[in-house]
Amino acid sequence: MNLSKVNIVALISITLLFISCKKDKTTTDISTSSETSESKISTYNDTESHNMGQNCINCHTTGGDGEGIFQAAGTVYDSTLSVTLPNTTVYLYTEQGGNGTLKHTVEVDGLGNFYTTESIDFGDGLYPTIKGTTISKHMSSPITSGQCNSCHGVSTSKLWTK
Repeated sequence: MNLSKVNIVALISITLLFISCKKDKTTTDISTSSETSESKISTYNDTESHNMGQNCINCHTTGGDGEGIFQAAGTVYDSTLSVTLPNTTVYLYTEQGGNGTLKHTVEVDGLGNFYTTESIDFGDGLYPTIKGTTISKHMSSPITSGQCNSCHGVSTSKLWTK
């Protein structure tokens, strides 16, 4: 069968189209191991976060739709519990009341959210402290997970400080 030059060009073009549209096996998607190396850490004044009050780790987890695997994340509010409080700080200590060894510090961004992909060893539990401009709030029981909004704002009071 003789193919004309036009048919050959068309056949090559269609073949190239399929090859270029085929998923490259080296392309990284959200469920691959590269998500574990993606660094996402909240910083003061940053406004890149979203979904205040929701459990961030529902999406920012292995196989989730969010970028990065969060080790700790949540939202801080002011004393009215209706307005987020930006640019505060969350500390994780080995003992209650901001005592013991400081194991991790996370800045709260300009929208009131905090998150980190940095590894956190919760061990038998860490005690969170949220420091505002005038007061610090201490959690009296230890946490072994950084999914702060899975309880706060759902079954317990929202995280807040002044």
